[in-house]
Amino acid sequence: MIDSSAEENRVVVRSLRRSFGEGANVVHILNGLALTAQTGELVALYGPSGSGKTTLLNLIGALDRPNEGSITVCGQDILKMSDRARTQFRRRQIGFVFQNYTLLPTYSAAENIDLVLRLWGIGYFERRRRIRSALEAVGLSAWASHVPNELSGGQRQRVAIARALALRAPLVLADEPTSGLDTRTARRVMSLFRGVAQAQGTTFLIVSHDPMITDYVDSAYDLQDGRLVRRAANDQDSPAEQSLQLQLEVVHD
Repeated sequence: MIDSSAEENRVVVRSLRRSFGEGANVVHILNGLALTAQTGELVALYGPSGSGKTTLLNLIGALDRPNEGSITVCGQDILKMSDRARTQFRRRQIGFVFQNYTLLPTYSAAENIDLVLRLWGIGYFERRRRIRSALEAVGLSAWASHVPNELSGGQRQRVAIARALALRAPLVLADEPTSGLDTRTARRVMSLFRGVAQAQGTTFLIVSHDPMITDYVDSAYDLQDGRLVRRAANDQDSPAEQSLQLQLEVVHD
């Protein structure tokens, strides 16, 4: 259950610090970082490799703990939770699109999505409906029964995206979701994200090197010296406002 205090601010990060190593070998990755993402907002995070973008997603996604700072997701202070509570919270409130796909090699595309939905305790017929809708939305209906080694890298990426969207969690953390996709497919995926955000109030935090992403997001940041620097506001009349029918396929099937 999402706390009512999370109605506007889905993610609130304050004074976040994360370092690795000890003594003379310590490496400071995040240095007092702050971030707020509202309900239904798309946020892009840019920065060079090694700047801490994925580290930040892992912290917000309750996969790692910071050295200092606070992280509130859906109104819950995830750093005050037990490990078991964090695991349950992560399964129910956060969808992930990992850069390396994390698909089980012996499971078909549909089965990879089904596994995550079963962890939620969703009934069989609802799982079937969500799987069908999600795969259709990313253009992979014909590949539902194929295992990952029968799919291209771009197709595997789209299965990972479909899996995150089928969960219908209030927060989606996407690490390079358009990597390996051609421009047309990448824009389709971002249009889909935009439509899901508008229809369901889903918040998306998107790590990327792709400059096209800024056409679709509400705000974009550069990670510099362990802190986020906000970019200038985007033109609101972007391609993200187009193709609403496509965007809502995954929502209203």
